[in-house]
Amino acid sequence: MSANSRFTIALHILSWMTLAARQREIVTSEQIAASVNTNPVFIRRILGLLEKAHLVIVQHGTGAGWKLARTPEAISLLDVYQAVEQSPLFELHHSQPNQTCPVGKGIQPALTRFYEDGERALKQQFAQATVADVLRETLTPSS
Repeated sequence: MSANSRFTIALHILSWMTLAARQREIVTSEQIAASVNTNPVFIRRILGLLEKAHLVIVQHGTGAGWKLARTPEAISLLDVYQAVEQSPLFELHHSQPNQTCPVGKGIQPALTRFYEDGERALKQQFAQATVADVLRETLTPSS
């Protein structure tokens, strides 16, 4: 099982776009890909999800590229998370546990409550932070 990095990449993209916007408004997927150190096609897939959520805007034609649809202070981590993550944070078993076993019978209802509580807490935390906060923290020299 590998972890999904879409959220991390999306935050990297938006942070880079925020920094780049100080000098120019439109950026290309190739420029962003150089920072992320990945393929521009992968970046465009993530940008497509962000565009669908109205977090970025694409400009076609001459001077084509991408720009933020809102200020970085108005884009919460929750906005980004909801744009790129389609499934729940935690999943239950892929097949039904043994219902004759006391643990198998009760594990899914028990975990559902814990998982829902955990995801709710995570979303509350993400709602309080913005892309501007991520960039500010990113540019702060570590001690």
